[in-house]
Amino acid sequence: MNEYTIFQVDAFTTRLFGGNPAAVVPLADWLDEATLQNIAQENNLSETAFFTRSDQDDADFHLRWFTPGAEIDLCGHATLATAHVLFNELDWYEETLRFSTQEAGILTVSRGEGSRLSLDFPARPGAAIETSHELVDALGIQPLAVYKARDHMALFATEADVLKVTPDMDKLCRINPDGVIITAPSQDPEVDFVSRFFAPNHGVPEDPVTGSAHCTLVPFWADKLGKTTLEARQVSARGGELSCIYDGDQGRVYMSGQAVTYLKGAIFV
Repeated sequence: MNEYTIFQVDAFTTRLFGGNPAAVVPLADWLDEATLQNIAQENNLSETAFFTRSDQDDADFHLRWFTPGAEIDLCGHATLATAHVLFNELDWYEETLRFSTQEAGILTVSRGEGSRLSLDFPARPGAAIETSHELVDALGIQPLAVYKARDHMALFATEADVLKVTPDMDKLCRINPDGVIITAPSQDPEVDFVSRFFAPNHGVPEDPVTGSAHCTLVPFWADKLGKTTLEARQVSARGGELSCIYDGDQGRVYMSGQAVTYLKGAIFV
């Protein structure tokens, strides 16, 4: 049995018990996939991030993310949490971190103003699709329109509509294997749009704050509102705030936020 350090970090928030909690586990060498999945399942958080040092010239670390149910291809809040751990707990000395990932390419996280960190992620614009009866039935309310990239994204008229959605998770599981985003304009004049995200197939009925969903949300709202700098709020029970920039020419979404360390301990595997 071996001992490994573990951190738990609340991401996309300035306060404990806000934002989205993620576990972060530094590794000297990769454990087998079944063990990584078991650790994530035991943590029972929306994501557990694992990282090792990288021997690639264009990356400092290799990064992987696991939900309680499966490994996923992209995760924003656990990347922010990992960067927070490296910068603030493990004394990473550079101003930028470069993460090599299995499917999302090289992701960078840079120190921003104050304690803010900025993530450079691939844009994933959604394409308009027909609104299915199955999706309406699962959400319990008719959206204005539906789009699809990795996730389905349903557009609603008001923030109140987004807040009152109480999806049938069993039915939602049959809509998309990854997740379903719902979104609307914000009622707060300081915020451009709000969203919620559901991923019941991954053991995450509602995710508190979802960076990867904003890879689809930000291109959509940038085009709809005619602006490239946007303030976003995920209106889950815990809630979270993201400042976003869309670079359509380069196909990138930049998200910035803060994080707070909640826990540091050890696991024995």
